Amino acid sequence: MKNYKFKIEGLDCANCANELEEALSKIEIIENVSISFMMQRLTFDCSPENSKQALDLVKKVIKKEEPDVIIEEM
Repeated sequence: MKNYKFKIEGLDCANCANELEEALSKIEIIENVSISFMMQRLTFDCSPENSKQALDLVKKVIKKEEPDVIIEEM
C-alpha cells in the first residue's frame, strides 16, 4: 500500500468534508480515507497498481457529491 495525498479546494464546511469522506470510504480499492477540512487535504492508501483506477473513482465520487471541489496531487 502507498499513501496518496491531494490538496482539496472548494469544500464549504466540515460536515461536507465528513460526508465526502464517508462516500469515498466506500470505494473498495482504497483504504484509510481522510479529509481534513482545515488543512484542505485528502489522503488515502491504495496499492500502486490500482492508483490510476483509484484516482479515477475518487474524482468520480467527488464530482457527484461535491461538484465544485477540485483536487490536486501534492
